[in-house]
Amino acid sequence: MSVPEATLAAAPQRPQGRHKRLVGLIGAGIQRSLTPALHEAEARAQGLALHYQLIDLEVAGLGVEALPGLLTAARQMGFAGLNITFPCKQAVLPLMDALSDEARAIGAVNTVVFPGGPAGPAVGHNTDAVGWRWGLQRALPGLAAPQLERVVLLGAGGAGAAIAEAALGMGVAQLVLVDTDPSRAAAAAARLSAAHPHRRVDHAENAAEALRGATGLIHATPTGMDKRPGLPLDPGLLHAGLWVSEIVYFPLQTALLAAARAAGCRVCDGGTMAVGQAVGAFRLFTGLQPDAARMEASFHQLVAATGG
Repeated sequence: MSVPEATLAAAPQRPQGRHKRLVGLIGAGIQRSLTPALHEAEARAQGLALHYQLIDLEVAGLGVEALPGLLTAARQMGFAGLNITFPCKQAVLPLMDALSDEARAIGAVNTVVFPGGPAGPAVGHNTDAVGWRWGLQRALPGLAAPQLERVVLLGAGGAGAAIAEAALGMGVAQLVLVDTDPSRAAAAAARLSAAHPHRRVDHAENAAEALRGATGLIHATPTGMDKRPGLPLDPGLLHAGLWVSEIVYFPLQTALLAAARAAGCRVCDGGTMAVGQAVGAFRLFTGLQPDAARMEASFHQLVAATGG
């Protein structure tokens, strides 16, 4: 079942007022996530009581096979919704009773809402695509056709799938996918080519091959995260003719961004996408219009306070 994005985005998920909302995040290794504090700060500013609960698979010793039970428990406990992150964005897809148009097109879910309460459906959305695009345009305004000629995307998982749709939608002429699982990159390229016949979508075996002649680089893998340090490619491949977009935001200044700046690249850090997708998720969870600028300011205050 497909549900128009605008219809669900405009519909409050619970009665307004001081009613407390319970929401959460399912993912692995998420203890240092800033998302709970970001949502709770915006709720307070709007006079809404909201509690954001982390559901960390790594801490609980669970895998993606626990998703059905976790979704059932959250619905029964009265959660208004859940954010979904690595490694669950694609695994949660078949567990949804309905999907927004965007989640269906992307093939991944990062936000689940329960609009009918415990007895209602689980509806999957994806705010990653619009969040990434919002952040990129904020950090690197004025990107035009020459800079969008050939863009490399590292990572064809849930986040990568969303960003690929957003990149093609904003005018990238050729998108080249690279993944540690080449078959996943090939499958994603085939799907995107069919959905975007006027764009060129290819896949490459490695970053070195993909980056020949590239004008932009998007990193959408967990490499560089606080618990997964390192670089996703040889820094010698970076050069001043590239712009680089990072999705990892903890730490905010990743090894990739440091190498990109040293090479003279224009860069966009992962915090911009974190804020952009949270703006959309907050709207879905509460039915309230968030203040994007206030959420961005809150994010940077949280980063400073946590030393991220």
